[in-house]
Amino acid sequence: MLTKIITKKVLVTTAALLALFLIYLIPKSDNINFQDKLPQQLEYVNRDISTSVIYLLDSYDFLGRAEVVISSDRTIEQKAKELIEVLIKGGTGESKIPSGFKSILPSDTKILSLKYENNLLKINLSKELLDITKELEEKMIEAIVYTLTSIDEINNIILYVEGDILTKLPKTKINLPSTLNRQFGINKKYDLQTYKDINQITIYYLNKYNEDYYYVPVTKYINDNRDKIQIIIDELSSSHVYNSNLMSFLSNNAKLLSVEKTDDLMQLKFNNNIFNDNINEKILEEVIYTICLSVKDNYNVKEVSIEVENKEIVKKTLKTIE
Repeated sequence: MLTKIITKKVLVTTAALLALFLIYLIPKSDNINFQDKLPQQLEYVNRDISTSVIYLLDSYDFLGRAEVVISSDRTIEQKAKELIEVLIKGGTGESKIPSGFKSILPSDTKILSLKYENNLLKINLSKELLDITKELEEKMIEAIVYTLTSIDEINNIILYVEGDILTKLPKTKINLPSTLNRQFGINKKYDLQTYKDINQITIYYLNKYNEDYYYVPVTKYINDNRDKIQIIIDELSSSHVYNSNLMSFLSNNAKLLSVEKTDDLMQLKFNNNIFNDNINEKILEEVIYTICLSVKDNYNVKEVSIEVENKEIVKKTLKTIE
């Protein structure tokens, strides 16, 4: 019995001495500078890249609004060149395209020159640009115009092919203005009964790829002389969207009660059916963006304010939503 007790004490003492020895060997944690052990490159991750809006073909042959990663701290001309390279099939930028989208410019299209000055971009492309099907010829121009004008500083574009201004599409025979901007329209739809009182409105809808939603602009030509914002809200709140692939999350019970517009601000006052959460007074982000993107393409204002019962719920600077 005594032998067992002595043996147990010896083992306990030995374990204690071993523990003290290990503590002595291992330095205190506050003497270790773990930051020095990490690769210093981590400090600079993502500092040289940003995202930019681009308009690409989706699986329904709509031009959808997507975002791609591009280099930051670039000149306007360099940024424009990088985006056009994404639009070229098989081009150097094709790997940046998000799932569910594809390029539209014909392969082997080359950027011959780019020049930016005073909100105008002159772009000269090679003749391969015109090697496209008749069905996609006009959409190709729309993709170029909407992609390049998503750069804040660019409002207008002059498109050259082999040094000559492109004024007519060879297959569809569509005449092009010498200076292109978003008035050219995108994903065009004509619903006309007469050639009088034609209104052109661009409205942003939603589409979905897998679990991800994205925005699709549609330029409509209709016989409706009402203010464009009223048409936009009526279209977005309609229970029947003209194309089954496109959606809007704005409730058909949401009503635009009044509109106030100054030089820089558009105030939209709604009833409370615009809320998806009445208790917390929340509006779906998709509803906010379909409204604000539509306003941006139809009005020359800088901000949109959405109010309910004289209370401002959300205010968006349009420059930041593109």
